[in-house]
Amino acid sequence: MAAPAAGCARLPCCFLLLLMGLAAAAAPDGDCGCSASRAGGDGRQAAARRYSAAAGGGRSAGHRPMVAIPGGVFTMGTDEPEIQQDGEWPARRVHVNSFYMDQYEVSNEEFERFVNSTGYITEAEKFGDSFVFEGMLSEEVKADIHQAVAAAPWWLPVKGANWKHPEGPDSNISNRMDHPVLHVSWNDAVTFCTWAGKRLPTEAEWEYSCRGGLENRLFPWGNKLQPKGQHYANIWQGVFPTTNTAEDGYKGTAPVTAFPPNGYGLYNMVGNAWEWTSDWWTVHHSPDEVHNPKGPPSGTDRVKKGGSYMCHKSHCYRYRCAARSQNTPDSSASNLGFRCAADTAPELPSRRDVKG
Repeated sequence: MAAPAAGCARLPCCFLLLLMGLAAAAAPDGDCGCSASRAGGDGRQAAARRYSAAAGGGRSAGHRPMVAIPGGVFTMGTDEPEIQQDGEWPARRVHVNSFYMDQYEVSNEEFERFVNSTGYITEAEKFGDSFVFEGMLSEEVKADIHQAVAAAPWWLPVKGANWKHPEGPDSNISNRMDHPVLHVSWNDAVTFCTWAGKRLPTEAEWEYSCRGGLENRLFPWGNKLQPKGQHYANIWQGVFPTTNTAEDGYKGTAPVTAFPPNGYGLYNMVGNAWEWTSDWWTVHHSPDEVHNPKGPPSGTDRVKKGGSYMCHKSHCYRYRCAARSQNTPDSSASNLGFRCAADTAPELPSRRDVKG
């Protein structure tokens, strides 16, 4: 999708698409604003190729830990889907080769290094706006917004919202450098991963990593949401979308190092921020056993996994390993981020490569 001359010029069309895409939002198993999408996208692979020339610099600058994930076979999906329309089923046996996964979601600090190194401009910045959860906005920002989506009135397009200003122009990330970067489209995420000498994980790799070696469990740590009363993820407590009691310690995002890791040592695989995967979206899956699936060859939306701080069982029970949702590749929002994967061990930076 080409950036419009003025960010708001496209909003009526975008709202029409949202009304269609979020029609299920009012249902108990509906959308917590998980699929606020722009009006299509052209899959900007050129941007990733353009920045791949700087991949060496990316490897030294984006050197957060990666975890070696052993190859194996696991049960992907579920035969007891919580949200039928999302294509969580059937359960099927999937073989995955060994690979590496970022231990943490990509943080604001890491993304800032990337932008400073390359001069990259995100799609939200080009469009001039991005979607923000209404509960995070100041009264001043809300006063300037005169359109909303009937099916999801808590999801508002905010002028000037982007990764540097997650809640609009009057916000910043100065105290959130260790939080996940937000307002990053699939195209933006691919470009970052390419620069860093990495890639996005497939949906199968992501779900395999999420499960942390456990089989047929709801969450990365088991079936109980709060074992022994302890919070293991940053999700919504209270009544969505009006009251977030923040019993887990966070109203919005949490640091990427927050909460206990899963069996593979990965943090925040569910909750906090949605994470892009490389797969095109489909709700139809073969029950046959497969090896290293990469999803359909084409599509209109990309798969995202893990849920976010906005998810609540009563409305968006998508903070489960088998849960899934989708967005167009140029979409961005205040609960959408990513982490990278790699086929081989990442190169450790030499001392001369690390600046500052």
